[in-house]
Amino acid sequence: MRTKRIKTITFVIPCYNSAAYMDACIESILGGGRDVEIIIVNDGSTKDDTAEKADEWAESHPDVIKVIHQENAGHGGAVMAGLRAATGVYFKVVDSDDWLDRTARDLLMAKLRGFIAGDNLVDLVVCNYVYEHIQTGSQKIIRYRGALPTNKIVGWEDIGVFGPGQNILMHAAVFRTQVLRDSGLELPKHTFYVDNIFVYVPLPFVKTLHYLPVNLYRYFIGRDDQSVNEPVQLGRLDQQMRVTKALIDAYLLPDEIPSKRLARYMEGFLAIILAASSMFSVLRGDPEALQMRKQMWADFYAKDEKMAKRLGRHPLVLGSNLTSPSGRRISVALYRVAQRLYRFS
Repeated sequence: MRTKRIKTITFVIPCYNSAAYMDACIESILGGGRDVEIIIVNDGSTKDDTAEKADEWAESHPDVIKVIHQENAGHGGAVMAGLRAATGVYFKVVDSDDWLDRTARDLLMAKLRGFIAGDNLVDLVVCNYVYEHIQTGSQKIIRYRGALPTNKIVGWEDIGVFGPGQNILMHAAVFRTQVLRDSGLELPKHTFYVDNIFVYVPLPFVKTLHYLPVNLYRYFIGRDDQSVNEPVQLGRLDQQMRVTKALIDAYLLPDEIPSKRLARYMEGFLAIILAASSMFSVLRGDPEALQMRKQMWADFYAKDEKMAKRLGRHPLVLGSNLTSPSGRRISVALYRVAQRLYRFS
């Protein structure tokens, strides 16, 4: 009787009208071996032949590729569909306009196979990722040296201080699949920016980490309709606020977090999200946007006044919440400086 091959990792590729670029993404993952599982989630595409392309890929690589066709549920709905269907020991999301470096992919696969063979399943593997800017032709590599010990299995008490731009984003994270399921992770449908929920909610369920310093994920940035394009972000401020509320509601910090260092990291992450939500409200500047910011803080104080006051004193949060017209101009100026330094949109 043929033994079923254990899938080392499931890569989920959410696809929504992605026919123009999904092939490059899939090809960058395919060479990882037969113990790779690729789940293409066709999230209700109607404007191109995404569905047909997905089926062709599955037909030509039946041992590796599966396809899920579903009504449009947004990025979070597509990720959750992939998580429910995943059979890999590990789990990673790769957006359809991004891709993986092949050498780094092979090094990651060797590391994960070693964890499985040694029955030493690390809960979270962190790799570098690279911003690929189409407009400038430039790259920016996000590394975690100083924040995370290199090539060691560690716990949260072994981590250092995360510097500017070093937060663990979806692009950097490879979670053990069961950790995501045990955390009760749920991503809202029809909502952008849920990647922040994806990397935040499971963290208290992570007991062991490993930083593999390879430039794995290539994050394409600069397309006009991209969710991180600033005009698009301002138009989706309500969705940004929905994600911010989900992070606020997830935990009482630091009381519900067993590790002090993890609690410190999670507070810093939440401060960045609060600052971004406030800043986008200021950039839009209309009464509705400013009211959304006011409501965000009202909800936070209703959740936990002590936590709200503490995070409100964070330098990033303070700088983005200056209330006078001149203060808002200062906030915008500071944001533009940070934007140039870190090239995040």
